[in-house]
Amino acid sequence: MAVAAVVVDHDAGPLLEVCVRSLLGDGADPVVVVENGAPGSAAAALEEAPAGPIRIVRPGCNVGFGAGVNRGMAALAGEASSPEWIMVCNPDLVIHPGALAALQKALQTEHAWALVGPRIFTETGGVYPSVRNFPSFTDAAGHALLALFSPGNPFTLRYNPGTPAGDAVTEAGWVSGSCFLARRSALEELGGFDESYFMYNEDMDLCWRAHNAGWGVGFAGTAEVTHVQGVSTARHPYRMMVAHHRSALRFTCRTTKGWRRAVLPLAALVLGARMVMATVRLAVSS
Repeated sequence: MAVAAVVVDHDAGPLLEVCVRSLLGDGADPVVVVENGAPGSAAAALEEAPAGPIRIVRPGCNVGFGAGVNRGMAALAGEASSPEWIMVCNPDLVIHPGALAALQKALQTEHAWALVGPRIFTETGGVYPSVRNFPSFTDAAGHALLALFSPGNPFTLRYNPGTPAGDAVTEAGWVSGSCFLARRSALEELGGFDESYFMYNEDMDLCWRAHNAGWGVGFAGTAEVTHVQGVSTARHPYRMMVAHHRSALRFTCRTTKGWRRAVLPLAALVLGARMVMATVRLAVSS
């Protein structure tokens, strides 16, 4: 059964062509590219791409990552035979051979999973921590305040225990939205991504809503991709930092219930303090 791919591009340039080429080479059909960047940028980047089922969706402006994925899915919904498997990925990814089949096998085996993420390598060959837990308020606060300077602190380790080793195919709290394979039916049931998240935490929110709706989320170490991180973020680091912390606060507000809502002002203060520390650190290092 064919796997369709949705790639949200924001002026990734030559990296987009490499990503699309790897998707086509691994059997994606079709590949839908959502052009969030400058008008014509996606078509220009794909001039050297191999002939294949490539489509470009042009929202007309940068609608954000989650909204971009939703636009790509909407384009696929018009198909006479809508694909059941949707690969969502960033434009700065390279799909390793066999990754799509391995992710598809995981979902075919685990019928309760809405989506599954692969092992993600950085461009230097390290493993990106793409599999994480939903933190308690205490762990979230401890991670926010300490991770920048002490990544091995116990709060961060509970939130981010590391990617499972080997060929493990296992349940996860949430997986990175930079690359995952999902059931179209599950994404439609969940209403796709929440478009109020412009960037960051939309993946965490999607997985949270999937769990609450009775779906599972998984990780498949049998599938591998390489991610050249931060291509778009590097152009506007301070703007992206603000977006990151704003989205984190939005997620906290939306998922905190009952008496715990009384501590939301404290959460805002913690995230504000973290943003100041991160800004200072970026300014010093640049």
